Amino acid sequence: MTEKTEHCTARRSMWRRAAERLTNGLPLGWPGRREPAPPPGDTGAAASSAPALTEGAALPDTTLWRMRTTVRDEPGSLAALCQALAVHRVDILSLQTHPLSEGTVDEFLLRVPGTPDRTTLTGAVAAAGGRDTWLERADAHDLVDAPARMLSLATRTALDSAELPLALRQLLGRCTIHSVPARTLKGEPLAERVPDEGVLEDHIMKFRDPSGGSITIERPQLPFTPTEFARVRALVELDARLGQRVPERRDTLTLPEGNPITVRRADPSDVAAAREMHDRCSSRTLSLRYHGPVHDADRYLDHLLSPRHGRTLAVETASGRLVALGHLLWDGDETEVALLVEDAWQRRGIGAELLERLVGMAAETGSESVYAITQASNTGMVAAMRGLGLPLDYQIEEGTLVITARPAGLRHRPLPVPAGRETAGR
Repeated sequence: MTEKTEHCTARRSMWRRAAERLTNGLPLGWPGRREPAPPPGDTGAAASSAPALTEGAALPDTTLWRMRTTVRDEPGSLAALCQALAVHRVDILSLQTHPLSEGTVDEFLLRVPGTPDRTTLTGAVAAAGGRDTWLERADAHDLVDAPARMLSLATRTALDSAELPLALRQLLGRCTIHSVPARTLKGEPLAERVPDEGVLEDHIMKFRDPSGGSITIERPQLPFTPTEFARVRALVELDARLGQRVPERRDTLTLPEGNPITVRRADPSDVAAAREMHDRCSSRTLSLRYHGPVHDADRYLDHLLSPRHGRTLAVETASGRLVALGHLLWDGDETEVALLVEDAWQRRGIGAELLERLVGMAAETGSESVYAITQASNTGMVAAMRGLGLPLDYQIEEGTLVITARPAGLRHRPLPVPAGRETAGR
Protein backbone atom coordinates (compact mmCIF):
# COMPACT_ATOMS: atom_id res chain seq x y z
CA MET A 1 0.00 0.00 0.00
CA THR A 2 1.24 3.51 -0.78
CA GLU A 3 1.77 6.35 1.67
CA LYS A 4 -1.20 8.13 0.09
CA THR A 5 -3.39 5.11 0.81
CA GLU A 6 -2.15 4.85 4.39
CA HIS A 7 -3.08 8.46 5.14
CA CYS A 8 -6.70 8.25 4.00
CA THR A 9 -9.21 10.98 4.65
CA ALA A 10 -12.22 10.64 6.89
CA ARG A 11 -14.59 10.25 3.94
CA ARG A 12 -12.62 7.24 2.61
CA SER A 13 -14.32 3.91 2.00
CA MET A 14 -14.60 1.78 5.13
CA TRP A 15 -13.37 -1.39 3.42
CA ARG A 16 -10.31 0.45 2.21
CA ARG A 17 -9.57 1.83 5.65
CA ALA A 18 -10.06 -1.61 7.13
CA ALA A 19 -7.71 -3.28 4.67
CA GLU A 20 -5.03 -0.65 5.23
CA ARG A 21 -5.33 -1.01 9.00
CA LEU A 22 -5.10 -4.78 8.79
CA THR A 23 -2.12 -4.62 6.45
CA ASN A 24 -0.28 -2.09 8.59
CA GLY A 25 -1.17 -3.58 11.98
CA LEU A 26 -3.83 -1.09 13.02
CA PRO A 27 -7.28 -1.86 14.47
CA LEU A 28 -10.47 -1.92 12.47
CA GLY A 29 -13.14 0.51 13.61
CA TRP A 30 -16.74 1.64 13.44
CA PRO A 31 -16.07 5.36 13.98
CA GLY A 32 -17.91 8.20 12.34
CA ARG A 33 -16.23 10.02 9.44
CA ARG A 34 -16.14 13.07 11.62
CA GLU A 35 -15.98 13.11 15.39
CA PRO A 36 -19.03 14.80 16.91
CA ALA A 37 -18.32 17.64 19.25
CA PRO A 38 -18.54 16.30 22.81
CA PRO A 39 -21.36 17.69 24.89
CA PRO A 40 -20.26 20.41 27.25
CA GLY A 41 -19.35 19.10 30.66
CA ASP A 42 -19.89 20.63 34.06
CA THR A 43 -19.79 24.39 33.66
CA GLY A 44 -18.69 24.78 37.25
CA ALA A 45 -21.37 27.39 37.65
CA ALA A 46 -23.00 28.20 40.90
CA ALA A 47 -26.76 28.33 41.33
CA SER A 48 -28.40 29.87 38.28
CA SER A 49 -29.47 33.48 38.52
CA ALA A 50 -32.41 32.76 36.20
CA PRO A 51 -35.69 33.06 38.13
CA ALA A 52 -37.71 29.90 38.74
CA LEU A 53 -41.14 29.56 37.21
CA THR A 54 -43.98 31.16 39.14
CA GLU A 55 -46.22 28.78 41.07
CA GLY A 56 -49.36 28.04 39.07
CA ALA A 57 -48.03 29.53 35.84
CA ALA A 58 -48.86 27.69 32.61
CA LEU A 59 -46.03 25.48 31.47
CA PRO A 60 -44.49 26.24 28.07
CA ASP A 61 -43.63 23.57 25.52
CA THR A 62 -41.23 21.02 26.96
CA THR A 63 -38.02 19.38 25.75
CA LEU A 64 -36.39 16.09 26.73
CA TRP A 65 -32.88 16.00 28.17
CA ARG A 66 -30.50 13.33 29.42
CA MET A 67 -28.35 14.36 32.36
CA ARG A 68 -25.62 12.68 34.35
CA THR A 69 -24.08 13.98 37.52
CA THR A 70 -22.03 12.57 40.38
CA VAL A 71 -23.28 13.05 43.94
CA ARG A 72 -21.99 12.05 47.36
CA ASP A 73 -23.07 8.61 48.50
CA GLU A 74 -24.88 9.77 51.61
CA PRO A 75 -28.51 10.19 52.72
CA GLY A 76 -30.24 13.27 51.35
CA SER A 77 -27.88 13.95 48.42
CA LEU A 78 -30.36 12.70 45.80
CA ALA A 79 -33.24 14.48 47.51
CA ALA A 80 -31.37 17.79 47.35
CA LEU A 81 -30.74 17.29 43.67
CA CYS A 82 -34.38 16.49 42.93
CA GLN A 83 -35.54 19.53 44.89
CA ALA A 84 -33.19 21.79 42.92
CA LEU A 85 -34.66 20.51 39.65
CA ALA A 86 -38.23 20.87 40.96
CA VAL A 87 -37.65 24.57 41.57
CA HIS A 88 -37.29 24.96 37.81
CA ARG A 89 -40.37 22.78 37.16
CA VAL A 90 -38.21 20.01 35.70
CA ASP A 91 -40.05 16.68 35.55
CA ILE A 92 -37.89 13.61 36.28
CA LEU A 93 -39.13 10.85 33.96
CA SER A 94 -36.60 8.18 34.87
CA LEU A 95 -33.56 7.71 37.08
CA GLN A 96 -30.71 5.20 36.96
CA THR A 97 -27.96 4.99 39.54
CA HIS A 98 -24.41 3.86 38.78
CA PRO A 99 -22.55 3.14 42.05
CA LEU A 100 -18.86 4.04 42.13
CA SER A 101 -16.19 3.40 44.73
CA GLU A 102 -16.61 7.04 45.75
CA GLY A 103 -19.99 8.62 45.16
CA THR A 104 -22.77 7.66 42.79
CA VAL A 105 -23.43 8.64 39.18
CA ASP A 106 -27.11 9.47 38.72
CA GLU A 107 -28.51 9.44 35.18
CA PHE A 108 -31.79 11.28 34.62
CA LEU A 109 -34.25 11.60 31.77
CA LEU A 110 -35.80 15.03 32.19
CA ARG A 111 -38.76 16.89 30.74
CA VAL A 112 -37.84 20.56 30.89
CA PRO A 113 -40.10 23.58 30.25
CA GLY A 114 -39.03 25.28 27.03
CA THR A 115 -35.44 25.06 25.80
CA PRO A 116 -33.35 26.25 28.73
CA ASP A 117 -29.83 27.56 28.74
CA ARG A 118 -27.58 24.69 29.78
CA THR A 119 -26.18 26.78 32.60
CA THR A 120 -29.65 26.98 34.15
CA LEU A 121 -29.71 23.25 34.78
CA THR A 122 -26.01 22.67 35.43
CA GLY A 123 -25.95 25.63 37.81
CA ALA A 124 -28.91 24.30 39.79
CA VAL A 125 -27.33 20.85 39.94
CA ALA A 126 -23.96 22.23 41.05
CA ALA A 127 -25.60 24.23 43.82
CA ALA A 128 -27.29 21.02 45.03
CA GLY A 129 -23.97 19.15 45.26
CA GLY A 130 -23.74 17.57 41.81
CA ARG A 131 -20.40 17.53 40.01
CA ASP A 132 -19.01 16.43 36.64
CA THR A 133 -22.42 17.14 35.15
CA TRP A 134 -23.09 16.10 31.56
CA LEU A 135 -26.17 17.15 29.59
CA GLU A 136 -27.54 16.45 26.10
CA ARG A 137 -30.85 16.55 24.27
CA ALA A 138 -32.91 13.35 24.27
CA ASP A 139 -35.80 12.08 22.16
CA ALA A 140 -38.79 9.78 22.48
CA HIS A 141 -36.60 6.67 22.12
CA ASP A 142 -35.07 7.47 25.51
CA LEU A 143 -38.46 7.06 27.18
CA VAL A 144 -38.02 3.27 27.15
CA ASP A 145 -36.92 2.06 30.59
CA ALA A 146 -33.51 0.44 31.02
CA PRO A 147 -34.62 -3.21 31.47
CA ALA A 148 -36.88 -3.04 28.40
CA ARG A 149 -34.10 -1.45 26.36
CA MET A 150 -31.59 -4.14 27.36
CA LEU A 151 -34.05 -6.89 26.42
CA SER A 152 -34.64 -5.25 23.05
CA LEU A 153 -30.91 -4.87 22.38
CA ALA A 154 -30.25 -8.47 23.43
CA THR A 155 -32.96 -9.70 21.06
CA ARG A 156 -31.51 -7.71 18.16
CA THR A 157 -28.02 -9.02 18.89
CA ALA A 158 -29.22 -12.61 19.17
CA LEU A 159 -30.94 -12.52 15.78
CA ASP A 160 -28.16 -10.95 13.76
CA SER A 161 -24.39 -10.63 14.28
CA ALA A 162 -24.43 -7.33 12.39
CA GLU A 163 -26.57 -5.78 15.13
CA LEU A 164 -23.89 -5.81 17.85
CA PRO A 165 -22.21 -2.47 16.94
CA LEU A 166 -25.62 -0.84 16.47
CA ALA A 167 -26.81 -2.16 19.83
CA LEU A 168 -23.68 -0.92 21.58
CA ARG A 169 -24.01 2.55 20.09
CA GLN A 170 -27.67 2.72 21.09
CA LEU A 171 -26.78 1.62 24.61
CA LEU A 172 -23.78 3.92 25.11
CA GLY A 173 -24.57 6.91 22.93
CA ARG A 174 -21.81 8.56 20.94
CA CYS A 175 -18.79 6.29 21.03
CA THR A 176 -16.17 4.76 18.74
CA ILE A 177 -15.97 0.99 18.42
CA HIS A 178 -12.82 -0.73 17.12
CA SER A 179 -12.78 -4.37 16.06
CA VAL A 180 -9.17 -5.56 16.19
CA PRO A 181 -8.54 -8.88 14.36
CA ALA A 182 -6.17 -11.43 15.84
CA ARG A 183 -3.83 -11.08 12.85
CA THR A 184 -3.16 -8.74 9.94
CA LEU A 185 -3.78 -9.72 6.33
CA LYS A 186 -0.11 -10.71 6.23
CA GLY A 187 -0.61 -13.13 9.12
CA GLU A 188 1.22 -11.06 11.73
CA PRO A 189 -0.15 -10.93 15.33
CA LEU A 190 -2.24 -7.82 15.89
CA ALA A 191 -4.78 -7.91 18.70
CA GLU A 192 -3.65 -7.60 22.30
CA ARG A 193 -4.57 -10.32 24.77
CA VAL A 194 -7.67 -9.16 26.64
CA PRO A 195 -8.64 -10.91 29.91
CA ASP A 196 -11.79 -13.04 29.84
CA GLU A 197 -13.59 -10.57 32.11
CA GLY A 198 -12.71 -7.56 29.94
CA VAL A 199 -11.05 -4.26 30.83
CA LEU A 200 -12.60 -0.99 32.08
CA GLU A 201 -10.40 2.13 32.07
CA ASP A 202 -12.47 5.31 32.49
CA HIS A 203 -13.12 6.24 28.84
CA ILE A 204 -12.14 2.85 27.34
CA MET A 205 -13.61 -0.65 27.51
CA LYS A 206 -12.01 -3.77 25.99
CA PHE A 207 -13.44 -7.23 25.40
CA ARG A 208 -12.23 -10.42 23.78
CA ASP A 209 -13.67 -11.20 20.37
CA PRO A 210 -14.73 -14.79 19.55
CA SER A 211 -12.40 -14.78 16.53
CA GLY A 212 -9.36 -14.28 18.76
CA GLY A 213 -9.21 -10.52 18.30
CA SER A 214 -10.61 -7.82 20.55
CA ILE A 215 -13.30 -5.14 20.69
CA THR A 216 -12.35 -1.71 22.02
CA ILE A 217 -14.95 0.97 22.81
CA GLU A 218 -13.98 4.60 23.43
CA ARG A 219 -16.08 7.54 24.61
CA PRO A 220 -13.84 10.56 25.27
CA GLN A 221 -16.61 12.94 26.35
CA LEU A 222 -18.01 10.77 29.16
CA PRO A 223 -16.35 8.07 31.29
CA PHE A 224 -17.91 4.61 31.41
CA THR A 225 -19.41 3.34 34.64
CA PRO A 226 -19.18 -0.21 36.03
CA THR A 227 -22.91 -0.60 35.33
CA GLU A 228 -22.40 0.21 31.64
CA PHE A 229 -19.41 -2.12 31.54
CA ALA A 230 -21.53 -4.99 32.90
CA ARG A 231 -24.28 -4.34 30.35
CA VAL A 232 -21.85 -4.25 27.42
CA ARG A 233 -20.09 -7.40 28.64
CA ALA A 234 -23.44 -9.20 28.72
CA LEU A 235 -24.15 -8.27 25.09
CA VAL A 236 -20.64 -9.20 23.94
CA GLU A 237 -20.83 -12.56 25.74
CA LEU A 238 -24.23 -13.25 24.17
CA ASP A 239 -22.79 -12.49 20.73
CA ALA A 240 -19.79 -14.76 21.38
CA ARG A 241 -21.88 -17.69 22.60
CA LEU A 242 -24.23 -17.62 19.61
CA GLY A 243 -21.49 -17.39 16.98
CA GLN A 244 -21.91 -16.03 13.46
CA ARG A 245 -25.58 -15.75 12.50
CA VAL A 246 -27.48 -14.07 9.70
CA PRO A 247 -31.28 -14.04 9.24
CA GLU A 248 -32.31 -16.58 6.60
CA ARG A 249 -34.56 -14.41 4.47
CA ARG A 250 -34.62 -15.08 0.73
CA ASP A 251 -36.58 -13.02 -1.81
CA THR A 252 -36.99 -14.45 -5.32
CA LEU A 253 -37.56 -11.84 -8.03
CA THR A 254 -37.96 -11.94 -11.78
CA LEU A 255 -35.83 -9.66 -13.94
CA PRO A 256 -37.48 -7.81 -16.89
CA GLU A 257 -36.16 -10.40 -19.37
CA GLY A 258 -37.69 -13.22 -17.33
CA ASN A 259 -34.68 -14.57 -15.43
CA PRO A 260 -35.40 -15.37 -11.74
CA ILE A 261 -32.87 -14.23 -9.12
CA THR A 262 -32.70 -14.66 -5.37
CA VAL A 263 -31.65 -11.86 -2.99
CA ARG A 264 -30.46 -12.92 0.46
CA ARG A 265 -28.12 -11.93 3.24
CA ALA A 266 -24.52 -13.05 2.75
CA ASP A 267 -22.03 -14.17 5.42
CA PRO A 268 -18.44 -15.51 5.66
CA SER A 269 -19.52 -18.86 4.20
CA ASP A 270 -19.89 -17.04 0.85
CA VAL A 271 -16.20 -16.11 0.58
CA ALA A 272 -15.37 -18.96 -1.83
CA ALA A 273 -18.31 -18.13 -4.12
CA ALA A 274 -17.38 -14.44 -4.00
CA ARG A 275 -13.82 -15.24 -5.09
CA GLU A 276 -15.15 -17.26 -7.99
CA MET A 277 -17.28 -14.26 -8.98
CA HIS A 278 -14.15 -12.08 -8.84
CA ASP A 279 -12.49 -14.47 -11.30
CA ARG A 280 -15.40 -13.98 -13.72
CA CYS A 281 -15.33 -10.18 -13.43
CA SER A 282 -13.26 -8.01 -15.76
CA SER A 283 -10.36 -5.95 -14.46
CA ARG A 284 -12.33 -2.78 -15.16
CA THR A 285 -15.30 -3.95 -13.06
CA LEU A 286 -13.04 -4.86 -10.14
CA SER A 287 -11.08 -1.61 -10.34
CA LEU A 288 -14.29 0.45 -10.35
CA ARG A 289 -15.44 -1.39 -7.22
CA TYR A 290 -12.23 -1.58 -5.19
CA HIS A 291 -10.38 1.57 -6.35
CA GLY A 292 -7.05 -0.21 -6.16
CA PRO A 293 -4.92 -3.04 -7.59
CA VAL A 294 -7.18 -5.75 -8.99
CA HIS A 295 -5.06 -8.55 -7.51
CA ASP A 296 -5.82 -7.22 -4.00
CA ALA A 297 -9.59 -7.60 -4.37
CA ASP A 298 -9.82 -11.08 -2.77
CA ARG A 299 -8.03 -9.85 0.35
CA TYR A 300 -10.98 -7.69 1.40
CA LEU A 301 -13.70 -10.34 1.23
CA ASP A 302 -13.28 -11.69 4.77
CA HIS A 303 -13.85 -8.16 6.09
CA LEU A 304 -16.67 -7.27 3.72
CA LEU A 305 -18.63 -10.46 4.36
CA SER A 306 -18.26 -10.31 8.14
CA PRO A 307 -21.50 -9.24 9.84
CA ARG A 308 -19.29 -7.55 12.44
CA HIS A 309 -18.79 -4.63 10.07
CA GLY A 310 -22.18 -4.34 8.37
CA ARG A 311 -24.64 -6.19 6.20
CA THR A 312 -24.11 -7.76 2.79
CA LEU A 313 -26.73 -8.82 0.27
CA ALA A 314 -25.97 -11.53 -2.28
CA VAL A 315 -27.72 -12.18 -5.60
CA GLU A 316 -27.90 -15.75 -6.89
CA THR A 317 -29.16 -17.15 -10.16
CA ALA A 318 -31.62 -20.04 -10.37
CA SER A 319 -28.63 -22.41 -10.52
CA GLY A 320 -27.19 -20.97 -7.27
CA ARG A 321 -24.32 -18.99 -8.85
CA LEU A 322 -23.37 -15.80 -6.99
CA VAL A 323 -23.47 -12.90 -9.48
CA ALA A 324 -23.65 -9.74 -7.34
CA LEU A 325 -22.85 -8.38 -3.88
CA GLY A 326 -24.12 -5.25 -2.17
CA HIS A 327 -22.45 -4.04 1.02
CA LEU A 328 -23.79 -1.75 3.76
CA LEU A 329 -20.87 -0.89 6.05
CA TRP A 330 -21.24 0.79 9.44
CA ASP A 331 -19.50 4.15 9.70
CA GLY A 332 -20.73 5.82 12.87
CA ASP A 333 -23.99 7.70 12.30
CA GLU A 334 -23.52 7.16 8.56
CA THR A 335 -23.18 4.10 6.36
CA GLU A 336 -21.31 3.31 3.18
CA VAL A 337 -22.87 1.39 0.30
CA ALA A 338 -20.90 -0.47 -2.35
CA LEU A 339 -21.95 -2.73 -5.22
CA LEU A 340 -20.29 -5.35 -7.38
CA VAL A 341 -22.24 -6.95 -10.25
CA GLU A 342 -20.65 -9.55 -12.49
CA ASP A 343 -20.13 -8.24 -16.05
CA ALA A 344 -22.55 -10.66 -17.70
CA TRP A 345 -25.34 -9.55 -15.32
CA GLN A 346 -24.89 -5.80 -15.49
CA ARG A 347 -27.53 -3.40 -16.88
CA ARG A 348 -30.40 -5.65 -15.81
CA GLY A 349 -31.56 -3.67 -12.77
CA ILE A 350 -29.70 -5.80 -10.22
CA GLY A 351 -27.57 -2.92 -8.93
CA ALA A 352 -30.60 -0.68 -8.50
CA GLU A 353 -32.46 -3.45 -6.65
CA LEU A 354 -29.56 -4.02 -4.26
CA LEU A 355 -28.97 -0.32 -3.66
CA GLU A 356 -32.59 0.41 -2.79
CA ARG A 357 -32.66 -2.50 -0.34
CA LEU A 358 -29.39 -1.42 1.30
CA VAL A 359 -30.48 2.19 1.71
CA GLY A 360 -33.75 0.93 3.16
CA MET A 361 -31.77 -1.08 5.72
CA ALA A 362 -29.77 2.03 6.60
CA ALA A 363 -32.99 3.96 7.16
CA GLU A 364 -34.29 1.22 9.46
CA THR A 365 -31.16 1.44 11.63
CA GLY A 366 -31.50 5.23 11.98
CA SER A 367 -28.50 6.09 9.83
CA GLU A 368 -28.40 9.81 9.09
CA SER A 369 -26.80 9.47 5.67
CA VAL A 370 -25.60 6.90 3.17
CA TYR A 371 -22.63 7.51 0.90
CA ALA A 372 -21.06 5.72 -2.04
CA ILE A 373 -17.43 6.15 -3.09
CA THR A 374 -16.89 5.58 -6.78
CA GLN A 375 -15.48 7.16 -9.92
CA ALA A 376 -17.22 9.60 -12.23
CA SER A 377 -16.77 7.06 -15.02
CA ASN A 378 -18.86 4.51 -13.09
CA THR A 379 -22.09 5.58 -14.75
CA GLY A 380 -23.97 2.54 -13.44
CA MET A 381 -23.40 3.44 -9.79
CA VAL A 382 -24.15 7.12 -10.40
CA ALA A 383 -27.41 6.21 -12.16
CA ALA A 384 -28.40 3.81 -9.38
CA MET A 385 -27.89 6.50 -6.73
CA ARG A 386 -29.97 8.94 -8.76
CA GLY A 387 -32.67 6.30 -9.11
CA LEU A 388 -33.26 6.36 -5.35
CA GLY A 389 -35.28 9.54 -5.77
CA LEU A 390 -33.41 11.25 -2.90
CA PRO A 391 -31.53 14.57 -2.83
CA LEU A 392 -27.85 13.84 -3.44
CA ASP A 393 -24.64 15.61 -2.53
CA TYR A 394 -21.60 15.21 -4.77
CA GLN A 395 -18.00 15.72 -3.68
CA ILE A 396 -14.65 14.94 -5.23
CA GLU A 397 -12.13 13.62 -2.70
CA GLU A 398 -8.65 12.42 -3.65
CA GLY A 399 -9.73 11.83 -7.22
CA THR A 400 -12.84 9.83 -6.30
CA LEU A 401 -16.51 10.78 -6.38
CA VAL A 402 -18.45 10.66 -3.10
CA ILE A 403 -22.25 10.64 -3.47
CA THR A 404 -24.25 11.13 -0.26
CA ALA A 405 -27.99 10.56 0.25
CA ARG A 406 -30.28 11.00 3.27
CA PRO A 407 -32.22 7.74 3.64
CA ALA A 408 -35.02 9.25 5.75
CA GLY A 409 -36.73 10.42 2.56
CA LEU A 410 -36.55 7.06 0.79
CA ARG A 411 -39.77 6.34 -1.05
CA HIS A 412 -41.71 3.24 -0.05
CA ARG A 413 -40.47 0.28 -2.07
CA PRO A 414 -42.95 -2.31 -3.38
CA LEU A 415 -43.02 -5.82 -1.99
CA PRO A 416 -40.91 -8.33 -3.95
CA VAL A 417 -42.73 -10.14 -6.74
CA PRO A 418 -42.49 -13.95 -6.62
CA ALA A 419 -40.68 -15.73 -9.43
CA GLY A 420 -42.86 -16.24 -12.50
CA ARG A 421 -44.44 -12.80 -12.31
CA GLU A 422 -42.91 -9.85 -14.09
CA THR A 423 -41.51 -6.84 -12.25
CA ALA A 424 -41.14 -3.39 -13.66
CA GLY A 425 -37.79 -2.83 -15.29
CA ARG A 426 -35.39 -0.39 -13.69
